[in-house]
Amino acid sequence: MDEFLPDPVIRLRQLVRELTFSQIAPNAAATDREARWPEHSLRVLGDAGLMGLHVPKRLGGHEQGLLALAVLGETIAQGCASSALCYAMHCVGTAVITAKATPYHEDKYLVPIAENRHITTLALSEHGTGAHFYLPQTALELRGDDYIVNGTKQFVTNGGHADSYVISTMTSEQDAGDGDFSCLMVDKDAKGISWRDPWVGLGMRGNSSRAMQLDSVRLPRQNLLGQEGDQIWYTFEVVAPYFLIAMAGAYVGVAQAALDATTRHLKERQYAHSGERLADVPTLQYRLAEMNIAVQKSRGLLYQAAYLGDVGHEQATNTILMAKADAADLAVSVTNDAMTCCGGSAYRENGLLSRLLRDARAAHVMSPTTDILKLWSGRLLLDLPLI
Repeated sequence: MDEFLPDPVIRLRQLVRELTFSQIAPNAAATDREARWPEHSLRVLGDAGLMGLHVPKRLGGHEQGLLALAVLGETIAQGCASSALCYAMHCVGTAVITAKATPYHEDKYLVPIAENRHITTLALSEHGTGAHFYLPQTALELRGDDYIVNGTKQFVTNGGHADSYVISTMTSEQDAGDGDFSCLMVDKDAKGISWRDPWVGLGMRGNSSRAMQLDSVRLPRQNLLGQEGDQIWYTFEVVAPYFLIAMAGAYVGVAQAALDATTRHLKERQYAHSGERLADVPTLQYRLAEMNIAVQKSRGLLYQAAYLGDVGHEQATNTILMAKADAADLAVSVTNDAMTCCGGSAYRENGLLSRLLRDARAAHVMSPTTDILKLWSGRLLLDLPLI
């Protein structure tokens, strides 16, 4: 699909592809097996100048949008899905900061990000609200010139490793309604932060997904992104598009990796008694074609959604919702078909396809879930409020 991509994105993809398969993919099995945060992967990407993907050029970044995020996330995920998610969440956090950045935010966060001196991430999810990430219960109190934050964030990717965290809280106003929440920057060394043990999942095991406890954390008012209570707009105009495109890209990458592994296996595997390759079996040819068709369709929808988001098209929101939901279905379906095509060699513990199958299952679980995305998409088609 190169003919649909701008030259800067093609160049970035080529660089990331080389780094992924030479330096990131070789560590993917150990990252999964040891549930180890992929520090090496992020260092490699940073050394190549890729941490400032969404930072404005005037601050030393690439000033890229959703399409670049989709393409790079997909490419990294073909080598290591956990690395793709950790990088993606840094990029999403960067995009959120950029959207509302003051000169203070630019100097403290965006310039260091572009210079590979700073990793950020989102901290929005909470145990009590589940997939309704836009309804935070974390409390915000204004005391003089400072905010006091109390609450717990769940499933924080890059938890304990990032240098800063974009958190969501309730507004400090007592009469605020649902959806009136605020986003603030919290530095890793802020007093009152503590971390629980990493949540080790079935797949995506290198994410360092942890619970973040905030006990009377004092933050200067300048750490606020935008205005208090305006973040329901922020959520669906900035947070959700970047997050959903990043996740969709990663899961299309997982599916592509499974397709590639299946293709290699069918070409290489031969029956000892006849010399016939699995590639010569019509049923497997048919299955492989179906897998490829599904991947190409999902990639096309993903790129379309990212493009529409970048140009501000009125259909962008629904197309982005569809792209993430479709990528989740794709990853689960294709990795399952890959397991069937490759048989016993794929079913072994710690194998490539078993890892991809486990990674793919996270797509339906991570908030917002696939069911919720499809519900929102249907509501938009019916001209009903999104939430």
